[in-house]
Amino acid sequence: MGSSQIEPQEQGVRFLLDIFFTFCRVGAFTFGGGLAMLPLFEREVIEKKGWIKQEDILDIYAISQSLPGVIAVNASTFIGYRLAGVPGAVAAIAGVMTPSLLVIIAIASAFIHFRENYYVAKAFRGVRAAVAALIFLAAYRIGKATLKDAFNWILAVIAFLITFLSDIHVIYVILAGALVGIALSKLRTGGVSQ
Repeated sequence: MGSSQIEPQEQGVRFLLDIFFTFCRVGAFTFGGGLAMLPLFEREVIEKKGWIKQEDILDIYAISQSLPGVIAVNASTFIGYRLAGVPGAVAAIAGVMTPSLLVIIAIASAFIHFRENYYVAKAFRGVRAAVAALIFLAAYRIGKATLKDAFNWILAVIAFLITFLSDIHVIYVILAGALVGIALSKLRTGGVSQ
């Protein structure tokens, strides 16, 4: 069921609670935030709920990455809004942020007692490795869905190199990619809009 197929009666309190708890699961089971959350977003909102299509999630990621703020909160806001307007956006934001807020409060209250603990330091080292794997998984899935021809591969490599080798902000790289995509589309169709 795509977001445009949601029945109006579903957009009541029960649906908002479903949005909240879905995003709460994403927030609760992702360490590292940001890009590490993307595979869980896909599992929850595409595979389990069917709220968003795979093609749409790529656009949501691109927009979320290009806006100021945390990508997970931006993506949650966008998805929640598409599902149920402003109340859906609020439910999604609250859901994705609640687990982190609770964990931060708990850690902050106990941090002084265990910050030098050997096992805690090693646990965080393992968590960082797992987060790196999740980011690679997200990159693989996005690449698999997007890099379907030589042009997209070339554009992706150029964008990566510019981002990696320079201090150019990612928003400019994304905007340049959009402009190149529009220009190529115009060239392929002879300037005729589709």
